[in-house]
Amino acid sequence: MEPTDYNRRMFDEAHRRAPGDEPLPAIVRQTLGELKGKRVLHVLCGNGFATAELAELGAVATGVDPSQEALDAARERWPSILWVHGDAEALPAELRRGRFDLVYSGEGVLARIRDIDAWARALGDAVRSNGELLVFEDHPVADCVDGLLHWRGDYFVEPAEPERIWRLGQIVTALARAGFSVEALEEYPGGTGRRRHDRRVPGTFLLYARRA
Repeated sequence: MEPTDYNRRMFDEAHRRAPGDEPLPAIVRQTLGELKGKRVLHVLCGNGFATAELAELGAVATGVDPSQEALDAARERWPSILWVHGDAEALPAELRRGRFDLVYSGEGVLARIRDIDAWARALGDAVRSNGELLVFEDHPVADCVDGLLHWRGDYFVEPAEPERIWRLGQIVTALARAGFSVEALEEYPGGTGRRRHDRRVPGTFLLYARRA
């Protein structure tokens, strides 16, 4: 008996967490390198667990999220970290002054983005010249395939509600328009705690870029 579309949606909702509610993935920790003294902005930090890890690694971390409730919880746990209320596509002015050495955008952020170019411009405004961007995300192909490797969506359909699928080409192009030079793009099999897949399907991707 195959699962219905309704059952798949209910399964996904039950296993979906908000961005920032999970610790930093191992591959991200390996990629970050030395963070001591670096000013790092975590976009859509959620309850702040991953942001706190960035601070533990030596970063001067700042978390931004549109949920005041999540920020209040993060502020209570880690009062020494700066928590800012704001949206990934429209960062507050104080975060768009090109002062961050690194901007990190983690899992689940892109699904919430309505305007991919606005997201890329906001990141570009936040990071300093020659600063770094690290994006670790669910692979868009994984969002089109269910646990039985059946296609449940169209990879080439234009992003729409309720959850958007931005193609890799759209992501890279938006970042290039915003002044980033993509230096690495790696794809990984399997998936994450947010979504599991057969290892023949790309589950996540890691993108590293620098601001001109």
